[in-house]
Amino acid sequence: MPFIAKNIDELTKIVSKAVEIKEDGVDIKDENKLRDTVIDDLIYTAVFSEDDNTKENAKKLIRDIANEFGAIASSIHTLYRAMGRGEVRDFTTPAVNIRGMTYDVARQIFKVALKHDVGAFIFEIAKSEIGYTFQRPSEYASAVLAAAIKEGYKGPVFIQGDHFQFNAKKYAENPEKELQVIKDLTEEAIKAGFYNIDIDPSTLVDYSKETLKKQQYDNYINTAKMTKFIRDIEPEGITVSIGAEIGHIGGKNSTVEEFEAFKSLSITRPQLGAMEL
Repeated sequence: MPFIAKNIDELTKIVSKAVEIKEDGVDIKDENKLRDTVIDDLIYTAVFSEDDNTKENAKKLIRDIANEFGAIASSIHTLYRAMGRGEVRDFTTPAVNIRGMTYDVARQIFKVALKHDVGAFIFEIAKSEIGYTFQRPSEYASAVLAAAIKEGYKGPVFIQGDHFQFNAKKYAENPEKELQVIKDLTEEAIKAGFYNIDIDPSTLVDYSKETLKKQQYDNYINTAKMTKFIRDIEPEGITVSIGAEIGHIGGKNSTVEEFEAFKSLSITRPQLGAMEL
């Protein structure tokens, strides 16, 4: 059973078995011991310690160790752009929503990826799932990165905020307040290493309007606002991959015409900044 640190002193003792903590990061002294026991103790502490300060320090250490190890939280933006240009093709990028036992499930995903030489794959969690599974972005990202270390995976780790969805009822009551809720969650996620964000105001599409552009307007305008917000806060040197939603999941399939209406709005209202979807 992994050891759960109760305080910073115990956490430091755990880490010192395999890692040297430095002012500008960490130095891995014993990779075998790190993968054998230390990373288990770290992630269990990050999730289950009763001391909040110890939990947060454990999460930071996992991120620092992952960076040194070579399991790097990354944006898939560049790969998607290359796919759009036709420079890479003939493969798909699976995305997996993990709703429980994240560390254990992520370990199996990395294990299979290494066995079959899988390249791009995404770990994601939706706004709704963050709520009902009680996994904040920092915990989810820590579990995924810890799993990469445990299984010996080195390379880009794509973690995505899936369906950061607007609540239509709350938006109708106070649009700016609901927009701020999504901004706050997005900023929290990006700080945790979610460099892929699916903006989802598709719940605001109003099919009662007489034209497709009017139906898509609130969806577009909030996608554009969120795109600008993300570009303003993304870390230096990282272009966060941004997704958008044309229609709400369920009920009907989105059409080419709806997409064209959505896209035309981004062309006619460039003052909010170019959207890279």
